[in-house]
Amino acid sequence: MLETPADTAPPPTFDVLPLSPELRQAIDELGYTHPTPVQREVFEPAQRGRDLVVQARTGTGKTAAFGMPLVDGLVKRAVAAVQALVLCPTRELALQVTREVESLGRHRGVSVVAVYGGAPMPRQIQQIEEGAQVVVGTPGRVLDHLRRGTLSAESIRVFVLDESDEMLSMGFLPQINDIMAFLPDARQTLLFSATLPPDIVRMAETRLKSPDFITLSGDHVGALEIDHFVYLSLADKLADFLQVIDLENPESAIVFCNTRDDTKRVAAALQQQGYAADWLNADLAQNDREKVMTATRSGEVRFLVATDVAARGIDISHLTHVINFDFPDSMENYVHRTGRTGRAGRTGTAITMLEPSDLGNLYLLRLTYKITPIEKQLPSARDLQTRAETDLVNLFAGMFAARALHADDLALARRLLTHERAESIVAGLLRDHLGARPEAAEEATAARRAKSAPRAAAPRAAERRAPATATPEPRAKSVEPRAESVEPRAKSVEPRAESVEPRAESVEPRAESVEPRAESVEPRAEPTADAGRPRRSRRSRGERAEAAPEPRADAAGASTTPEPRRAGADDAEVFVNIGRKDGADTRDFEALLEEHGIQPDATRYVNVRFRHSFVGVRRDMLARAIEALNGATIAGRQALAEEARGRA
Repeated sequence: MLETPADTAPPPTFDVLPLSPELRQAIDELGYTHPTPVQREVFEPAQRGRDLVVQARTGTGKTAAFGMPLVDGLVKRAVAAVQALVLCPTRELALQVTREVESLGRHRGVSVVAVYGGAPMPRQIQQIEEGAQVVVGTPGRVLDHLRRGTLSAESIRVFVLDESDEMLSMGFLPQINDIMAFLPDARQTLLFSATLPPDIVRMAETRLKSPDFITLSGDHVGALEIDHFVYLSLADKLADFLQVIDLENPESAIVFCNTRDDTKRVAAALQQQGYAADWLNADLAQNDREKVMTATRSGEVRFLVATDVAARGIDISHLTHVINFDFPDSMENYVHRTGRTGRAGRTGTAITMLEPSDLGNLYLLRLTYKITPIEKQLPSARDLQTRAETDLVNLFAGMFAARALHADDLALARRLLTHERAESIVAGLLRDHLGARPEAAEEATAARRAKSAPRAAAPRAAERRAPATATPEPRAKSVEPRAESVEPRAKSVEPRAESVEPRAESVEPRAESVEPRAESVEPRAEPTADAGRPRRSRRSRGERAEAAPEPRADAAGASTTPEPRRAGADDAEVFVNIGRKDGADTRDFEALLEEHGIQPDATRYVNVRFRHSFVGVRRDMLARAIEALNGATIAGRQALAEEARGRA
C-alpha cells in the first residue's frame, strides 16, 4: 500500500483539535475548514494554562489562535465578570479582534466588549457592568478604566498581548507595565508578535512564568515570498510615481509615506489623475478613519495613502500591492509594510520609489533580511504610449464583449486578418472610427484609472478551504461610505474641488507623461479656502487617532497652530498639561466632562494645542470641570488641570 508523501498530504481539518461542539459549530458557520499552523500549535498549550510567546507573521490567523481557547474553556460562562483582557495597539485592531472573538463564542454565550479612546466612556462602563467576560482594548483606555475602578482586575485570569512588537514600537511599554501591575499574579499570559525584538524577549523572560516559545514565521518570511521592485527617481518623485502607477496599474494598494503632509499630497495627485484614492494619517478624526477603512474594505477606495502609525493594526486582506512612496525609516518597517500583501497564499508585489539618499538603506535591507529588490527603469514615452494603446484595446474589448456579432462580420474579420495588408486596413478602420470619436483615448485611460479595487468580501465556501487568516472581513452591507471620501470622476470618479489642488510642482507629469484629461476633472466654480485638501473633515484636522499630529501648515507652507479662543465674561477656562504631542484629542476631554455631568452646551470649546490644552466652560461649571480633568488619564498620561491664569 502506497503512502501519501508528506508534502502532498491534504491539510488537516479542525478534527485534529479537541473543540467543543459549540465552538465547532461557530467555526463551521464561519466557513473555516482547515486550522492554520499557529492555531494548531497554540490551542492545546493555551488550554492547559501555559504562558506562551508566539511568533507568527501578520495575517496567519493569530486572532483565532487565542480566541478559540478563550471561548472554549479559559473563560467560564457561569462567571459574569471580566476574566480575559486582550490588549491591541490600535482601535481598528481592537474592533476587529472583538468581532472575531464574538463570532467564535456566539454559541458559548461569551460576552465581549471593546474599549478604546475616542468613544464615550459611560457606554463602555455600562457594557462592562452588564457582565462582560472578555475586554479587548487599547492600552490608554484600558489603563484609564483600571485607575478609575470601572474595570476590576480581580477576576482576570488570562492576559493577551496582540501585536506586541507594534505596541512597543508605538511607545506603549510604560502603559503595559502599569496595566500588568493591576493584574493578579495568578494569571496566564499569551504574547503574540510578528517579530521578536530584544524588548519582547526581555518582557517574556521577566514578566511571564516559564513561557513556551512557539516560533513559526515572522513578517520577514512573508516579505521574502513576494516580488520586490524599486524605481530610482532623480527629479520630481511625485510625477515619477504617477507614471509608475499608470504603468503597473495595481488592482489595490496601500501607499506608504513618511510624513502626514505627503499622504494628503499623494492622495490628491492620485485623485486628480482619476484614481479612487484616500488618505489616512493621525490628523484624521476617528469617525472619518472608520469611514475611510470601510470604503477601502468595500473596494470603493483603490489606493489608501497612509503613514506607518495610521496603518498599524489595519488588516486589508485583498491588497495586491504595497507601494513605498518614501523608503521607510527602518528596515523593520519595510518588512512590516510589505508583509501586508501576499497573505494566505496570495501573490503580492512591493514597489518602492527610491531617491539617491535611500541607496544606503537599500543596501542595508539586502544585508539584514536578504531581500534584493529588482531595479526597474522609470516609464519611457514609449512605455506610456503602450499603456495608452492597451487602454484602447481593453476599451474596445469591453464594448464588444457582450454584443451579439453577425456570423458574416466574423467571417469577414477572419478573412481580413489573413490579408497581407491586414495591419494597414485595420489602422485605416481605426482612424476612421477614432476620427469621429477623438475622446476615445481619454475615455479608455479614465476607465482604467476609475476601476474599483477588489472587494474584501467574505470568501465563498470553495475559497475557504485554503488555510487563511481566521479574521472575517466586514460585509458590504455594513458599509456606509462617506460621500466626500471618493467622488465619482468622469464616468466613475470625480474629485471635489478641494481634493484636486495639490502643489503645482507635485502633480504635473514630465513632458513624456500622460497629461490629465480636461473632461476628467470638473472642479467647482470657486475653490474654498480648504482647496488642496483631499477631503474635508467634520472635526478639526488637529485631532488625532493614535499618534500626535504635527502643526498644520498655512497656504505659504508655514507651520501654524490655531490660537485658543478666550473665555467670555460668563465663562471660565481650564488649563490642562496634556496636548497633541501626548496623543490627546478633543473627544478625550469631551468624554470626561460629559461623564462628570457637564453637558455639551456647558462646554464652550476644547482647544488641543501641541503641549497643553484649554477647555472653556460656563463659570458655574468651573469647579466640576477641574474635578473631572485633574488626575484623569488622558492619552495614557495623568492630567494636571487648573484654572487658566491671565487669559480672561
